[in-house]
Amino acid sequence: TVVIKPKEEVGIVVLLRLRLEAQPGFPDLDWHCHDVQVRRSSEDPEVEVFPCHKWIRTADGYIELRNEKENNYFSPIEYVQAHWQEDAFFGYQCLNGCNPLCIRQIHNLPPNLSVTSEMVRPFLPEDSSLGQEMERGHVYLLDYEVLDQLPANTVNDKQTYLAAPLCLLHYSRQGELKPIAIQLQQAPGPQNPVFLPSDAAPDWLLAKMWVRNSDFQVHQLLTHFLRTHLLGEVCCTATLRQLPEIHPLHQLLMPHIRSTLQINIQARVTLLATKGVFDKSIACGLEAIPLLLARGTQRLRYSSMCVPDDVRVRGLDALPICYYAQDALRVWDALHRFVAGWIRLYYCNDEDVQHDCELQNWIGEIFTEGFLGLSHIGAPHSFQTAVEMCKFVTMVIFSCSALHAAVNFSQLDYNIWIPNSPAAMSRPPSQTKGSVSEEDVFSFLPEVNSSCHVLSVLSLLSQPAIDFVPLCHYNEWYFSSGAIVKLVEEVRRELKMLAKDIADRNSQLELPYPYLSPDCIENSVTI
Repeated sequence: TVVIKPKEEVGIVVLLRLRLEAQPGFPDLDWHCHDVQVRRSSEDPEVEVFPCHKWIRTADGYIELRNEKENNYFSPIEYVQAHWQEDAFFGYQCLNGCNPLCIRQIHNLPPNLSVTSEMVRPFLPEDSSLGQEMERGHVYLLDYEVLDQLPANTVNDKQTYLAAPLCLLHYSRQGELKPIAIQLQQAPGPQNPVFLPSDAAPDWLLAKMWVRNSDFQVHQLLTHFLRTHLLGEVCCTATLRQLPEIHPLHQLLMPHIRSTLQINIQARVTLLATKGVFDKSIACGLEAIPLLLARGTQRLRYSSMCVPDDVRVRGLDALPICYYAQDALRVWDALHRFVAGWIRLYYCNDEDVQHDCELQNWIGEIFTEGFLGLSHIGAPHSFQTAVEMCKFVTMVIFSCSALHAAVNFSQLDYNIWIPNSPAAMSRPPSQTKGSVSEEDVFSFLPEVNSSCHVLSVLSLLSQPAIDFVPLCHYNEWYFSSGAIVKLVEEVRRELKMLAKDIADRNSQLELPYPYLSPDCIENSVTI
């Protein structure tokens, strides 16, 4: 039995993460843990018990233990398996799953989406029309146009298939976001029907599975790899090339980007290489990957990389059920205040920023080599003000820490149940309604060996680093002296309060959202 006595009072503890760590001078042995007992404070006589009853090895990484009193609590994996077919959970995942960056509010229907107001009227309030609901900001869209006409991979010597769906969703007065129409391909036509919740159950379920399959590709290669790993690599390379070690921005950024090059090199020679998981098991294989990354880069917008702009433009800032947006905004704000304070220590005014040639060379290289000189992306090619600099540096730190935590460490929870998020589909998208039975639906899923390959990789990627460093915790000497100490103390105090608020909120939720709790956010991309 492990007994935990915290130094200060803690709130309701719903979940514990336990890890066995080898220590110098001690034998590296397996331990059998019966349970973990927690007192909320040293004076509290009540003990909360978290049963374990298993052997723990250093190679296991973290294991999760549930409070034995919280019988109504689902682990994310159990919840997904129980609810994956439900429309409300489909919508929840668009907001709080491993890819919360695709969904956006719309006020007009895309011209290539063959949906009419009459078609979706049964799924809207009786006293309202589709146009009125769009005016009120209650209609959202998923559009996977970026996948259109990409070559699909061959898995186990069999052709797989890709769709490029559009999915219309409605936020109801009951506080639920549900899909109300799905079109599986971009070009409208008689062989590209719009599937509705009122269709036969197998048709509707399969349409949602196609959307989830498309989301898997976009999540892995654009949301995760491009937006966190490759951005971090570009910024790390520019920092090493353009900023000397004594430059204040070099010192601020390196703890957040230093490991990115190593991680990405490993990814290129394993996951993204011949016989790697994308080559052998995922619909977007080696032929499609460079095409998708090129399209994703062309479609990048700087505003979408900055949280306050992004969640406002996509209409997520006022959605009470979008925990990603709520938590991301608070983490961004804390980081932004920290970066602004850091900049004020070294730059007295905007002229200082403009005259720092090393800084200007740094942002110029990122614009040219990272954003390919594409002005329509909206990223700065120079810094004219300290405000511009602060926003960009905050974006880099957020992307390489918090965003990576949100889109990486959640993926096993939502992808381990293969029907909820298939990595490949073995039959082409339906061109007519009523063509599949309930038994047929599962014949679209990938074979067991390729699914196990994907899950083994996701399991590895979901493990925190052995030397996990939480957000804004620094070991470098220059963070421990002078005015910088106060800045670090302030941001860590703010992040600690946020972690407590998130834990309190999650204790009231059937399915918690822990991924942006600062104590779960690593300082940089390390996996």
